[in-house]
Amino acid sequence: MSADAVLPLEATLRRLERASGALATQSASRMDELLPWFRSMPADQRSWVTLVAQAGISSLVEWLRSPDGSLRLTGPVFGAAPRELARAVTLKQTVDLVRVTVDVVEERAHSLAAPGEEQALREGVLRFSREIAFAAAQVYATLAENRGAWDARLEALVVDALLRGDSDETLPSRAAALGWAALRPVTVVVGRAASVHTDDIHRALQRVARLHHAEVLAGVHGEVLIVVLGGVADPHALTRPLLAEFGPGPVVLGPTVDGLGVAGRSARAAMSALRACTAWPQAPRPVHADDVLPERALAGDDDARVALVEQVYQALAAAGPALLQTVETYVGSGGTLEGTARALFVHPNTVRYRLRRAAEVCGQAPTDPRGAFTIRVALAYGHLAESEGL
Repeated sequence: MSADAVLPLEATLRRLERASGALATQSASRMDELLPWFRSMPADQRSWVTLVAQAGISSLVEWLRSPDGSLRLTGPVFGAAPRELARAVTLKQTVDLVRVTVDVVEERAHSLAAPGEEQALREGVLRFSREIAFAAAQVYATLAENRGAWDARLEALVVDALLRGDSDETLPSRAAALGWAALRPVTVVVGRAASVHTDDIHRALQRVARLHHAEVLAGVHGEVLIVVLGGVADPHALTRPLLAEFGPGPVVLGPTVDGLGVAGRSARAAMSALRACTAWPQAPRPVHADDVLPERALAGDDDARVALVEQVYQALAAAGPALLQTVETYVGSGGTLEGTARALFVHPNTVRYRLRRAAEVCGQAPTDPRGAFTIRVALAYGHLAESEGL
């Protein structure tokens, strides 16, 4: 405080102390009148706000006695309320509460101050309101920092559980703590991490996700970056702006699932495809795990082998023996239309029609090199499954 500033008299401070309860109650009534969000708060939270206001007025008295002292305002004022209140009331709302309380004290300054001390009391209250605003900002900054560190640890546990395939009761509770309880659909994206600085990666992912109104969980396991996208209708489109956070090499999207509780299936498929992409150097970036089914099957992924047999071999067989025979002959003859027609004693146009029909049935075009490769692998596993009686 400057040398020419005048401290309120002790009589003023005693009056202020005696009136603290009434001032807090009046402040709460004024908040109820002016702040719609305060009116909608539960009764217990409203009572906590009133206690904070009363603690603030008590701290005002101590501060006015020694405005240049080392009185810490965070403990006496905000320690009166549980930490949960900081999550129910935003920093901006806290500033509104402080403003209302200061207005009430200022309005009563003429009756609270000793004769001749009204102006000194008003100036002290204004200076105290600035200090309490800074103290509130410190409380919220500390909570945000602690919450961020806790969320990062919790996020890492959730991602690790997905990779391990855990589905116990802890996963939903951890997900709920991160606000993911009802988010769907969910897609897991994996690839090599661009940096070892996980905090930088996480901030960048969150920034991109917010721009696209999406939610992300992320974790780095070894050299692999795992990103879980929530509430995204087109994960392939969202993955493109995220590619900068992945290092060189393939980036794989797992199958989209209905929620975090079954996202382990998406994570397993994505990790399997990431390993198998070594056998497909020309894979697009990003690539869907289902597009890497033949390489995954060859690498020993039983789920991929079953999917190939069901989606390609069994689908063609169910469409009729002529269709399956035509596709087998076509891919077995090196993809020649005339050669297939001669081998089957049919017109080339008949072969063309059957090949188009096969693409519709199994989702793979025999006339496309990638489709032909997928079909050949699927046919091989299909025949093996039949010979084994599976």
